[in-house]
Amino acid sequence: MSLESPELEIDPLLDDPKTRIIVCCGSGGVGKTTTAAALGVRAAERGRTAVVLTIDPARRLAQSMGLTELDNTPREVAGIDRSAGGSLHAMMLDMKRTFDEVVVQHSDPERARAILENPFYQSLSAGFAGTQEYMAMEKLGQLRAQDAWDLIIVDTPPSRSALDFLDAPKRLGSFLDGKFIKLLMAPAKVGGRAGVKVLNIGMSMMTGTLSKVMGAGLLRDVQTFVAAMDTMFGGFRTRADATFRLLQAPGTAFLVVAAPERDALREAAYFVERLAAEDMPLAGLVLNRVHGSGAAQLTAERAVAAAEALEDAAAEAAEEHAAGSGGADAGPAENLDNARIVDLPPGKADSGTADGTQDHQDRTEGDRQARIERLAAGLLRLHAERMQVVARERRTRDRFVSVHPEVPMVDVTALPGDVHDLDGLRVIGVRLAGQPAAA
Repeated sequence: MSLESPELEIDPLLDDPKTRIIVCCGSGGVGKTTTAAALGVRAAERGRTAVVLTIDPARRLAQSMGLTELDNTPREVAGIDRSAGGSLHAMMLDMKRTFDEVVVQHSDPERARAILENPFYQSLSAGFAGTQEYMAMEKLGQLRAQDAWDLIIVDTPPSRSALDFLDAPKRLGSFLDGKFIKLLMAPAKVGGRAGVKVLNIGMSMMTGTLSKVMGAGLLRDVQTFVAAMDTMFGGFRTRADATFRLLQAPGTAFLVVAAPERDALREAAYFVERLAAEDMPLAGLVLNRVHGSGAAQLTAERAVAAAEALEDAAAEAAEEHAAGSGGADAGPAENLDNARIVDLPPGKADSGTADGTQDHQDRTEGDRQARIERLAAGLLRLHAERMQVVARERRTRDRFVSVHPEVPMVDVTALPGDVHDLDGLRVIGVRLAGQPAAA
């Protein structure tokens, strides 16, 4: 007896005007990007003005939506049925460009130019640990502040780093409040010549040591960057905290996406527990690529037994055919003597015509029947393998449900191929809504 969880109702979630942000998180390779895109298409065609923000570096989202590219600017998706009044835009987070936009927006032109040209800033904005997650929060906050869309769907990076953006405000605060940054900012904080003179003695000792470790050029770049960014640090922290509170608000819904595999559901359990610890509103779990069968009443054991019976029957028929073919062929062979036809024994004159033709037809029919039996046996074994997969996925799913019975869930059956266009996304949307696929 399998365990059942509450049903995750996707359409009411998408239709609710109070739902303003949906965050899809999960490990890599579970169809998270496809899920986010399918949600966007379905929401738009049900009347929502939606935008999909992907942080995943893969380009599948652009391809499935018929876009030649995705960048930091939302682009409208063509081909959406707008009869219900909705629309869909899509974009991909450009980490560096977002950082540049923040710098330009929150500083005067001279200071912005100094920051953008600083080598340390260029390295920081391109790949510093945690920058991507923080900029994802910045972009989410920007999209929400624009109020141009009534639904924002966020596709997060794969693996456990998908929730690292929840830590971004704390990590940013730790970085800005760290001793290293405070030391570098100290000269700008101290007033008066006496204070500067005393501080410079200690700073010269500190910078001398750091110069040996980091190099004088890098240290100078860092100090210049910190001095230029000094007035912006508080704004970074304030906006990150505001976005964090936005993620906790009732209008936000988190969807954990997983596959019916042990590792993927283990990661899903981690996400569920982490979201609960952070008081984040979890809507439920999307279980992608679930396998099923149209003949579930035929168990794997019965299918294997039937396949073995057919294979045995085919083998017996082949043995009988081999045993009978030697005698049947002897007559015609003996009737050939250096291309001469010799007399047959009395009563055998027509064996090469009537009786021989009938024997050949019987053997042909027997071969055809044996091939059918072998083919049927192969199909039965394939069905047995499928039922074994179904059983394994069910056990894995039940383990998750036994630990988290309160989490609503929807099963999305596997498609025969990859999703690469809007029609494929619509099919996924139908299955997300728990509706049977069209025949």
